[in-house]
Amino acid sequence: MDTTTSHAGALAGIKVLDLSRVLAGPWCTQTLADLGADVIKVERPGNGDDTRQWGPPFLQDAEGRDTDQAAYFACCNRNKRSVTVDMATPDGAALLRRIAAGCDVVVENFKVGGLQAYGLDYASLQALNPRLVYCSITGFGQDGPYAKRAGYDLMIQAMSGMMSVTGRADDEPGGGPMRVGVALTDVFTGMYASTAILAALRARDSTGRGQHIDMALLDVGMAILANQTAGYLNTGSVPRRQGNTHPSVVPYQDFPTADGAMLLAIGNDGQFARFAAACGRPEWAADARYATASARVRNRDVLIPAMQEVTRTRTTADWIALLEDRAVPCGPINDIAEAFADPQVRARGLAVSLPRDAGDGIDRIAGVASPLRLSDHPPVLRRAPPALGQHTDEVLAEWGFDAAERARLREAGAI
Repeated sequence: MDTTTSHAGALAGIKVLDLSRVLAGPWCTQTLADLGADVIKVERPGNGDDTRQWGPPFLQDAEGRDTDQAAYFACCNRNKRSVTVDMATPDGAALLRRIAAGCDVVVENFKVGGLQAYGLDYASLQALNPRLVYCSITGFGQDGPYAKRAGYDLMIQAMSGMMSVTGRADDEPGGGPMRVGVALTDVFTGMYASTAILAALRARDSTGRGQHIDMALLDVGMAILANQTAGYLNTGSVPRRQGNTHPSVVPYQDFPTADGAMLLAIGNDGQFARFAAACGRPEWAADARYATASARVRNRDVLIPAMQEVTRTRTTADWIALLEDRAVPCGPINDIAEAFADPQVRARGLAVSLPRDAGDGIDRIAGVASPLRLSDHPPVLRRAPPALGQHTDEVLAEWGFDAAERARLREAGAI
């Protein structure tokens, strides 16, 4: 991860007009920004992106005191420049059309048809800029009976079936539907959207024309169920919640230890045989009930309690030391603080801190490094998440709005 500007990112020269807010769209545009694109984030004057108010927790100033700026916003808006524009005013809409005419990409997550009144929909902007790649992110897509509905991650986790396979089994204490601990469909939609944008830019290299990308949270929520949907579609068997266990792999779950718990992820017969030998039960690997993956699945109700008796005899650290040397996948169950303290996380430089000089008392903002590791064009962390409207004058000056015109737009309430 390069935290300097010593080289250009892979997307240097690509200009992105970001009309999105909350998580899925901003996650997409932050990915593009990390790779070198110039992302202009458009926010409402006065309020900005909804997530600026989604606290606590709040960002802290240089003295360690809470500010009125939520930390949520910081997770997906670094490397962008914030411009405040009221698109509901004729001047604001015209300003954005002028910028879009010179951009490579527009990303928006308004309701279907919501930007047409401002001349900021795909058809209007494509007429001005045929090379434009325009990505729309909605809950349910541009067509179908639910197209006009608003979509939120929690709703999609429920509708897609994700909550039906997440959480403890119904017949266990605490059983019932459970959401994933982060807005997973939002994040995955952002990642799929960035991939689609890169594909559209590559196609533009050949055709000279941009295109419209229709991203839906529901589509993504269904797609990322992966093996669970494949199993249902090919067998008709409906998957159910089963806690931390796996429907097709055993043992693949948490186990109690002398001082807490650990995670075992034994994915093949060789790993199981090495585990059995290491824990003093070599006979398990030769037992027909446990010798193969499918046999272990069929006999998990006998095998797992027997393993739990054994795992309680050592501490988590002792098990990890014993099993890692034998190439048996295992590990601690960390909280987030413990995860950031892990030596591998530290070695990979996954915690980053970027300076910000916006005159609001916040001098640095921390975040997680981009996981995209390109040997020749790694992500460059150029800017901390911006203050609201921090770059309005800078950006508009670059796009030919002189001081007098900017003053007029401010007077009119357009910026």
